[in-house]
Amino acid sequence: MQKIRKGDRVIVLSGRDKGKKGEVFKVMPKEGRALVRGVNTIRRHQRQTVKEESGIISKEAPIHLSNLALEDPKDGKPTRVGFQTLPDGRKVRVAKRSGEQIPEAR
Repeated sequence: MQKIRKGDRVIVLSGRDKGKKGEVFKVMPKEGRALVRGVNTIRRHQRQTVKEESGIISKEAPIHLSNLALEDPKDGKPTRVGFQTLPDGRKVRVAKRSGEQIPEAR
């Protein structure tokens, strides 16, 4: 079970975008990286194709999972993630900071 998933609200802990908040829209577990909306943006020159115009476009670059922390559902500050097994047998993610269950973002 992953600690950071698609749809989670995260906070950047280090790098150029330190302190920024955003939503994860893609996770690459094999590389240990994630794409976060509005964070770690880069500008690339795009050649004209049938589908797209040419020009300079901005897009998000992958950021390492170690530089991200989940946003606590209670106070919005960075928190570590723990796991807990509920009485009905489900395994859920829990915020270490407040002890609250992290809602499923689907």
